[in-house]
Amino acid sequence: MSIVYLILGFVLLVAGGEFLVRSSVGLSLKLNLSRMIIGLTVVSFATSAPELIVSIQSALDGLSGLAVGNVLGSNIANIGIVLGVTALIAPLAMEPDFFKFNWPWMVFFSFLCYGLLVMGNNLLRWEGVLLLALLALFLIVLIRKARKEPAAVMLEIDNTTTQTNWWKIIFFLILGGSALWLGSELLVKGAVQIATNLEIPESVIAVSMVAVGTSIPELAASVIAALKKEKAISLGNLVGSNIFNIGSVLGITALIEPIYIDGDNLRLLNSDIWWMLGFALVLLPLALIPKKYVLYRFKGLVLLISYCLFLYFAFHTP
Repeated sequence: MSIVYLILGFVLLVAGGEFLVRSSVGLSLKLNLSRMIIGLTVVSFATSAPELIVSIQSALDGLSGLAVGNVLGSNIANIGIVLGVTALIAPLAMEPDFFKFNWPWMVFFSFLCYGLLVMGNNLLRWEGVLLLALLALFLIVLIRKARKEPAAVMLEIDNTTTQTNWWKIIFFLILGGSALWLGSELLVKGAVQIATNLEIPESVIAVSMVAVGTSIPELAASVIAALKKEKAISLGNLVGSNIFNIGSVLGITALIEPIYIDGDNLRLLNSDIWWMLGFALVLLPLALIPKKYVLYRFKGLVLLISYCLFLYFAFHTP
């Protein structure tokens, strides 16, 4: 039954995330919020909802390894799998400005995450408040920057979205939230059962199966876009998702229920978090060698191979 729980959990998370994004955009348009603000806040937060719900549920159940491992694994998967597969399908152009703003912020949040977690092997409520405050600062700076370059951050929205009835928006908002909640319950339950039956630490299941499950919406959207030979993915938005995972997911989770890393899950701090830092840092040399600011297929292959190595060591390192 654990595999069934995992599959059902994945499906519900994907469906719930899709419903939540569409309803959130529709609600924001009804409230006359600008498309720029929608793209930078509502959609970014909504796409991080699966990670948020799973991490909160895990922390409340006393499964800190799942809560932290989900975030670390999702950030690794976003770069290793999503960017890797996307670049393998179609070369991806990278904006030079990305390394002046988005990338430094992601690296900053990644190292801050490391510093806070290793300082006592926990994430307390005040540290959650700090993460949320810094995320708010990032959004303020980002929005101010976007206002100077509106063309770079406009979100394309189907006209039918603006004409959606109020009852449909509320219905899909409730449906999306319910699907995310039930999906997280099933996903966590299935992951714990597998970890228990195979005597695998919950942190290993979290950084692998659970993390990939919560990253499926981003992967599906990127692959579809690449197959259509459209602009496959906005690297800035993907990196923004990694920032949201640390700032909002870990921040809100720690605020609701402080996170404590016990002895069975210390590999999160001894190994997995270093992989997350490595995947964040490797984007710079990949962008500059050999031709600047283009993520070619062989670079995507490098990312995928690196992710496979990460999974290998995750399952074979005590």
